[in-house]
Amino acid sequence: MTNIVRLTASDGSAIEFIDEIKASGAMKDVYFSPNKRYVVAFFRKKNDDALKERLQLITGQYRERIFGQKGGDYWRGLYCWPTATVEYQGKIGVVMPFYASHFFFDYGSKQNDMLGIKGKEKEGKWFASPSNRKKFLDERELGTWLHHLKICLQIARAARRLHAAGLAHSDLSYKNVLVDPITGSACLIDLDGLVVPDKFAPDVVGTPDFIAPECVKTAYLDRNDPKRFLPSIRTDEHALAVLIYMYLLYRHPLRGDKVHDTKDSQRDELLMMGEAALFIEHPTDSSNRIKIEYAKAAELPWKDTQKLPYTLTGAYLSPLFERAFIQGLHHPNLRPSADEWEHALVKTVDLIQPCSNVACEQKWYVFSNSTKPVCPFCDTPFVGVLPVLNLYSSQQEGRFLPDNQRLMVYNNQSLYQWHSNRLVFPNERLTPEQKKRVGYFVFHQQQWYLVNEALPDLMDVGTKQNIAIGEKLALVDGQKLLLACGEGGRLVAVQMVSC
Repeated sequence: MTNIVRLTASDGSAIEFIDEIKASGAMKDVYFSPNKRYVVAFFRKKNDDALKERLQLITGQYRERIFGQKGGDYWRGLYCWPTATVEYQGKIGVVMPFYASHFFFDYGSKQNDMLGIKGKEKEGKWFASPSNRKKFLDERELGTWLHHLKICLQIARAARRLHAAGLAHSDLSYKNVLVDPITGSACLIDLDGLVVPDKFAPDVVGTPDFIAPECVKTAYLDRNDPKRFLPSIRTDEHALAVLIYMYLLYRHPLRGDKVHDTKDSQRDELLMMGEAALFIEHPTDSSNRIKIEYAKAAELPWKDTQKLPYTLTGAYLSPLFERAFIQGLHHPNLRPSADEWEHALVKTVDLIQPCSNVACEQKWYVFSNSTKPVCPFCDTPFVGVLPVLNLYSSQQEGRFLPDNQRLMVYNNQSLYQWHSNRLVFPNERLTPEQKKRVGYFVFHQQQWYLVNEALPDLMDVGTKQNIAIGEKLALVDGQKLLLACGEGGRLVAVQMVSC
């Protein structure tokens, strides 16, 4: 007979859970509610005042700081945030929403779900490893490279909001981020261990592969030693960079083939990830390169850094990888912030192009016309004529300056308000009206067109022709189009790339 436990939570709500452990982590045991709308996770250690105060602030003041602001509802999809605390049999627990259905495997693994993962949570480790992807996962679970870009964007956005509130996750890793490559969704979990500087110290050091080098290097010191580095916003920034690198390139940025200690494997590991950490794609020190002759077939071509270098991620992400893994690897204050990653990922999404090879596993790639455009994943060249829109915005009346941003056009590509106005940015603050498409591009009878759906100011600057809503405009090389008037309004210069 199923035993239902009924409690009153700290916020006064009635809580029920089935008295059966459904999952266990390093510190907690998880119980399901009968309706599976929420779970209750109890800490194994006995209740203490410090833990209770932390959890009450996380479910109260800090939760309100995130969800009670403008755009707060947006975060419900990106965080599995504890909503209240409960106490039972001398232990304290937290009530958390049940994960959204798309964060559970629909198809399981290959060969009749040989791994038994159907219905289990989509931990990111499954999707950041080329061998896991190739050997184990059903192809319908893999998504595309565009979906992975969107996953990275959501993780960066979620980390940015935490950091803006003065909070650090402390254990940002692919174990604590659920992902869904089918929809391009991500959700941060295990938020009951948030670090508040000078108030709540971290409960954990982090997950191997994502612990910042300075934390690894000083891990031997007592946690109260002022020389020891503990998880913080700066270490979150290292973990975030590692996550983004792994989701886009399916390899770890520091795990090369350099051997630091031939006699002691544990010390070799500590040096690789700590004091002697070195980017596998360092431009002047190749000593930690991956030797592809030792790589397994399932790991290629992803472990071939010459075939698939980090630079394939484009002009906005590449410099951030360099700052994260070269300049900032051992200098935490030089690391890119989550906000910088978010902006770079938004701009990178505007650079992608669909691969014309229907058999291409990744389906999308960052288009670059600095050399002959080729999909780096399947080597299929781009053939045809492609409009590239270089964006300029009004900084003062009648004067437009380059925004260092461009939009690659493809058939049925959409145009939004954040393209037509520099002051609009695609994040949680977008209004329903700002989320609507304002135009789109079509390729018809060997001619590219922009169809105006909601741009009242659209004008061909050269001909002074106004393009009314509902009309279309043929795109030609050298053309200048005014998308929007007023402060932040944008003008685009059309560049036709022919291959």
